[in-house]
Amino acid sequence: MNAKTPDDLLNTNNSKTTWKDPKRYLWLLSPAVPVIGIAALSAYAVAPKRLRALAWVGPALVHGVIPAIDRLIGEDKSNPPVSAVQQLENDKYYGRIVKAFIPAQYAVTFLGAWLASRKNTPMIDRVGLTFSVGAMNGIAINTAHELGHKHDKTDRLLAMLALAPTGYTHFAVEHNFGHHKRVATPEDPASSRLGESFWKFLPRTVIGGFKSAVKIETERLERKGKSFWSLENELLQGWAMSAGFFGLTTAVCGPRAIPFLIGQGAYGASLLEVINYVEHYGLKREKLPNGKYVRTAPEHSWNSNHMVTNLFLYQLQRHSDHHAHPSRSFQALRHFENAPQLPSGYASMLLPAYIPSLWYKLMDERVIQHYKGDLSKINMDPERRQALLAKYDSCAKSIAEKATDNRETTTQVESIAA
Repeated sequence: MNAKTPDDLLNTNNSKTTWKDPKRYLWLLSPAVPVIGIAALSAYAVAPKRLRALAWVGPALVHGVIPAIDRLIGEDKSNPPVSAVQQLENDKYYGRIVKAFIPAQYAVTFLGAWLASRKNTPMIDRVGLTFSVGAMNGIAINTAHELGHKHDKTDRLLAMLALAPTGYTHFAVEHNFGHHKRVATPEDPASSRLGESFWKFLPRTVIGGFKSAVKIETERLERKGKSFWSLENELLQGWAMSAGFFGLTTAVCGPRAIPFLIGQGAYGASLLEVINYVEHYGLKREKLPNGKYVRTAPEHSWNSNHMVTNLFLYQLQRHSDHHAHPSRSFQALRHFENAPQLPSGYASMLLPAYIPSLWYKLMDERVIQHYKGDLSKINMDPERRQALLAKYDSCAKSIAEKATDNRETTTQVESIAA
């Protein structure tokens, strides 16, 4: 029997081609984020003493407002019918929404740099401005992610442009040609392991991702008979964009903008990496006898249908469909019933990810349940493997016994029905 593809797992009852997207105008929430930032920082600029709290608008949105509304609104599991996917892909409206983020992103970044570099701006406000703009540019990495998977050269150039303020332009190379190839394997620096804290994962993924991007681009250029220093090197192009942005902003705002630029870039990049930490935690593709891994399936990504975060992050939470169809546009991504689900949306999972004990409490047993108690199938932190096996031995046995009982009950019911 042939293995089912992700498309085979979908409910395709609706065959009409006149389907209309009920969230068509709600997708504007994503490019609205930097616009909200511009409004908040403009108000702060007018009355910095009375409206000091607005300097912290970014963290308030990312860690407070969005998660709260996400929990309030809840989930949306609805899928566009397969017959409407091409219709959605061909609608240029959605692409314009994604691209609209970038000019607003640059406007809020320059505004934040100007405010942070003023002599009379208090230090605590400078810190808030740094985190606020970093939050905007962290969300912009998701814009770059959407554009970077497209085949059009202009879209990929815009992806680099969205990445430039964080200095994380190598992501466009490593993510597409490294992460998507090695996802949910011990070899992938962007796939976190069970028992690995975010703070341990962070340096591993940052350093590993950078090395991977350099290796990928070096090998690509070598195949074309060119050196690493060729003008065709996409890493050099991206770094030049970042250097130009940092240089121009410093020239306009002065040297006091340098700590702001470095800080917001680091925080923005860390938001990307904490999302990476959440997306594949503990999940592992099975290794075949020939040394290769099984094809990426819905079971290899953590998903969520929490509506608000999906609107802000271009449905990044429908991560299984994204890995099945990397170039598929966000509006056409779909929910899989058999894909592992997070207890909440990505936005609500950020703060727990920063606290290892809380994260392990939320996620470790969920991973073990996903694998029905088979600890050998889990991508574990190799340095903690023995301790983790001992810690979760009884839990795994209990889950395995329940899974066996459920299978036997199902078999008996099916036999009676037959």
